[in-house]
Amino acid sequence: MFMAKNKIFTVTDYGAVADGKTDSSKAFLNAWKGGEVAVPLGTFFVSGATFEGPCIGETFFKIEGTLRASSDPSLDSDYWILFDEVDRLTIFGNGTFYGNGESAWSHNKCETLYCKKPRRKMFHLNLHKFENVLLNNVDIIAPVDNPNTDGIHIGKSNGIAITASRISTGDDCISMGDGSTNINITSVWWPGHGISIGSLGKYKNEEDVVGITVSNCTFSDTDNGLRVKTWAPSSMPVNVSTVTFADINVNNVENPIIIDQYYCPHSTCSDEGESDVWIKDVKFINVRGTSATEVAVNLECSKSRPCQDIEFVGLELFMKGTRQPTTAFCSNADHEFVGPGQVPARCSS
Repeated sequence: MFMAKNKIFTVTDYGAVADGKTDSSKAFLNAWKGGEVAVPLGTFFVSGATFEGPCIGETFFKIEGTLRASSDPSLDSDYWILFDEVDRLTIFGNGTFYGNGESAWSHNKCETLYCKKPRRKMFHLNLHKFENVLLNNVDIIAPVDNPNTDGIHIGKSNGIAITASRISTGDDCISMGDGSTNINITSVWWPGHGISIGSLGKYKNEEDVVGITVSNCTFSDTDNGLRVKTWAPSSMPVNVSTVTFADINVNNVENPIIIDQYYCPHSTCSDEGESDVWIKDVKFINVRGTSATEVAVNLECSKSRPCQDIEFVGLELFMKGTRQPTTAFCSNADHEFVGPGQVPARCSS
């Protein structure tokens, strides 16, 4: 993929040492100047690096070796590796970004809503204010019992496509925060917490989430499958609209389809007030497989801004093991089951 007419800047030519111990951060940054950076085989300790633009023309970052993060959980930074203000960037190769997260997971003992968690050990990949990005054939792995290890988080970004990837983490495999627009996710396989829109409504000045498509994906042994989650009460109104989940396979998933407008991951949340996030025009098409719980469809929408135009087509969801039909629960939701023979076929409330 490198362009042969340009010089390739190999990090070892600038002092990087593939021993997994010597901090090669400076060498990596020194190599970041010619538009084509190469990381050869070997393990390179990089305590942290910011690769800044703007760059002239296309920029390539080829990684065949392993970049290893620090094991110090007290490092106070929001990121480990940052690509900032870089247009036309291509990162490719068979290498690994090893975040060394196990050094910090045991320090995350938060039982309340507000606490200081170890930084740099949460989202594996955070796309913030990105435009027109393709992620293809990406593997993201963390143990399922480790907290806040989202695979990919998207926020305030437009035109993101994620394809042919495997994501196995201890939290949301893909989460889409406020300002996520025109997102297309297809042919992705995962265990973990499934895929989430949200959480939304916690902060002021959040932006709408519009144009989300998730298709041809498989969820195995996940806590959730397809989830939309919002806080109650919310800081300010925000909309979620034009969302399609289609051709989804689920295997032993606890909550295959869930809209939770009373989301609270901690015991200290207020139980007073309603969510001001308006969820509308959401389609679940051909979601099929097995549920670990009897209630496979659970819509708990806001009383003040009920869900609107929620549509189900071609559902075939049975209990794992017994193959008994699952049920659906819908509260404050304008919904419709389109077509005969669906399982479940209607909502109770």
